[in-house]
Amino acid sequence: MELPKYKCHKEVWGLKIAEIEKDCDLAKETNRETDGSAMITPAEKGYAPIKVDQAYMVKHKPFVGGYYVVYEDGYKSFSPSDVFEEGYSRI
Repeated sequence: MELPKYKCHKEVWGLKIAEIEKDCDLAKETNRETDGSAMITPAEKGYAPIKVDQAYMVKHKPFVGGYYVVYEDGYKSFSPSDVFEEGYSRI
């Protein structure tokens, strides 16, 4: 028997990631401890870089080309581009 099929109907906010600057790389250059955070630079012009903490980096393992995603309840996540673009259309 086939499992029930579901269609996503959530609305989220998302920005494609153009660059990720990890604090650990900057810490090496300045010879200091890292806090494990990173700055995510959106591909879309007009948006400032977004700072994410170590917990986000460890849990989601974001990479360039994917999407930084924020859900209605404020939860921040990451989605690979193929998954995001297949499941969401800009409104």
